[in-house]
Amino acid sequence: MPDRSDRDQLRVTQVRSAIGTKPKHRGTLRALGLRGIGQSNVLPDRPEIRGMIARVPHLITVDAVGAPAGKTSTAAEGTKAPSRKRSTAPGGAGAPALGEEDGVGAPSGKRRQSDEGS
Repeated sequence: MPDRSDRDQLRVTQVRSAIGTKPKHRGTLRALGLRGIGQSNVLPDRPEIRGMIARVPHLITVDAVGAPAGKTSTAAEGTKAPSRKRSTAPGGAGAPALGEEDGVGAPSGKRRQSDEGS
């Protein structure tokens, strides 16, 4: 029987900052041995480690270590934070800037002339 510690291991890498996260999430990262972005740790593939990984999937990525080439861990799927795409304004490049004549997005401290007469 092969030694379990040689083949069932996970490489956990922190990819997002713990600043602004809940204290329990920060504690989970520390328990996984991660102290900062880009830091990795190789851990045994056990239920308690999988449970910790499940608590902070938005902050880490998980890869299998010692698995055959091309095979990744099931925990690696869906643990990477989604990329955020910027959307353009509905009007596109020709949309008026804030505070222009359309009145949308005007600073709250300034009133239009039509409002002052009321």
